[in-house]
Amino acid sequence: MMSFLKKTWDFIWNSNSVWSWILNVVLAFILVKFILYPGFGFLLQTSHPVVAVMSGSMEHNGNFDEWWLERGKWYEDKGFVKEEIEWGFRNGFNKGDIMVLKGVDFNEVKNGDVMVYQANRKEPIIHRVVEIGDLYFQTKGDNNKGIIDFERKIGVDQIIGKAVFRIPLLGWVKIGFVNLINYFQGG
Repeated sequence: MMSFLKKTWDFIWNSNSVWSWILNVVLAFILVKFILYPGFGFLLQTSHPVVAVMSGSMEHNGNFDEWWLERGKWYEDKGFVKEEIEWGFRNGFNKGDIMVLKGVDFNEVKNGDVMVYQANRKEPIIHRVVEIGDLYFQTKGDNNKGIIDFERKIGVDQIIGKAVFRIPLLGWVKIGFVNLINYFQGG
């Protein structure tokens, strides 16, 4: 049995064959999908500990001050001050970034938080909270001119988590795979 395990270990880590590479990819997928991702989800108390940003709705185009001059009045009219929006994700985030999430209870949600929630779309939405009601909140994408209908009443049961950290560009891996799958499915 030890000889078999040694040969298997050597095949996985030291062989440069196509089959060794395929096995490495399969093992990496299993490790990430069934151990790391659920482990991070447990630690961060959310079903989705990381999400890829799939649109440009939260982009500030690299310069917060210019973005604020163009879009800030909308927030000021809602009672926000520049520092509330500036805190956390000063320059927004871009399509292709990865956001790390933590689970939150509804009573922990504050105006200005960047939340991820499930709306009437396949992919989760990541937008800023701009109003809080009794059992709902309302969001807006920083780069959007106004509020979209599905953002008007986000219920407690739709919350996935609050964005706490950004990893630039890494989400392009997911976007690439999604586009590839869609291409082969004819979509």
